[in-house]
Amino acid sequence: MIFTENKKEIRVMFTPFRDGLQSVFGGKTRLKDILPAIEASAAAGIRHFEFGGGARFQAPFFYVGEDPFHCMSEIRKTVGPDADLQILTRSVSGVTLTTQRTSTLALQAKLMKKHGTTIDRNFDFMNDVDNLVKTGKPIVDSGMHHQVCVALMGLPFKSDQAHTPDFYINLVRELLKRDIKFDSVCLKDASGTTTPKTCYETAKGIKQILPPEIPLVQHTHDTASTAVACYMAGIAGGVDSIDLAVRPLASGTSQPDVRSMAHSLKDTGYSLDIDPDKMDEIESLLNKSLSDYEFNPVTTSADARVVGFPMPGGAIGPNVHMMKSAGILDKYSEVLAEFPEVVRAGGGWTSVTPGSQQYWLQAFNNVLHGRWEKIDAGYGKSILGYFGRPPLSPDPEVVKIAAEKLELPPFDGDPLEEAPDTLIEAEAALKERGIEVTDENKFLVAAAIIPGK
Repeated sequence: MIFTENKKEIRVMFTPFRDGLQSVFGGKTRLKDILPAIEASAAAGIRHFEFGGGARFQAPFFYVGEDPFHCMSEIRKTVGPDADLQILTRSVSGVTLTTQRTSTLALQAKLMKKHGTTIDRNFDFMNDVDNLVKTGKPIVDSGMHHQVCVALMGLPFKSDQAHTPDFYINLVRELLKRDIKFDSVCLKDASGTTTPKTCYETAKGIKQILPPEIPLVQHTHDTASTAVACYMAGIAGGVDSIDLAVRPLASGTSQPDVRSMAHSLKDTGYSLDIDPDKMDEIESLLNKSLSDYEFNPVTTSADARVVGFPMPGGAIGPNVHMMKSAGILDKYSEVLAEFPEVVRAGGGWTSVTPGSQQYWLQAFNNVLHGRWEKIDAGYGKSILGYFGRPPLSPDPEVVKIAAEKLELPPFDGDPLEEAPDTLIEAEAALKERGIEVTDENKFLVAAAIIPGK
């Protein structure tokens, strides 16, 4: 039980229109099907929305034929000029599918600001401080609020060197020493596998070293049914802001419902800056506009097994669908059982895009082809150093195997400098097809490029 004599209002970022959509549908939703609920949310007094980035950048473009920049601008028009609109970016890859050069990330930041973004939450799946510093600078230069992330996860094996409160606190301590401005810090647990005790101790330790003007934010998923407990623990430790959603885009692999959290905080001295009584109308509009979409029970239900195979909410459903389509769903449990081994051998990077899919694909390969007989390209490049430094040293034998099978040497340089110049490639592709070369078009093409495909 938590309680405070000094009443404190917890800020809420409303997530159904980005992470909720991604966790439940992989982000594959038409703008017209969510705008009425967004308008109702703004009318209900909600002033902080997550509205883009993550899979909500490619998914509209790839699957429903919509321009994500247009979608973002329309949402800005709908909520008005004063609401905070937030995106999610993935450090060296931004909102794209591969590592980018700094010039591409600078264009990304410029365009995100232009199309309505006020806050950019930036995470690095390796928790590589160098990556966070270098990819944070374009965000700062654009004038957006820079929210830097500490990427949390419950390790599926024992270690006192990574994914502990001290490990996370030291990451923030190192960021404070670096030449990078950040306006807030987010404890981001994409798989929802961090324990409440770790959330409490991490929040308490970070608040002790953060300047008082820098808010501490917490993000988690309810996949293991522990999200409310983790939020309560984080708030007790000093967290100032949390992420919440509303049914039918809440709970399961998404964030908890506003009403659940508000109820849990009753009579504790803590409250939310969002009215839970206004959620019924928003839920009703979503139920109506999303009635043609198929709700997968895998993504809308909790699965406590996730504590042993840390997978982000938005990744479980697509992986299950892939196995079902291939007729090998009977191997699902075996893939889950292989997860601890691929996490250990890789060095314990956080299971969040793209690292989560790398874990999954390597566990899948180990089950189907024999352990380490087939190395996933992304997993192999990660343990070879092409995305930065993982928290723990990768298994040297697996590093050797990956180098041989991928015919790549280990890499200890700057991932951003190693990245291809996708903007030049994108501009050439546009000119070749007679399409207008605008900043938006260049970035859309660059974001769709996957090297080797």
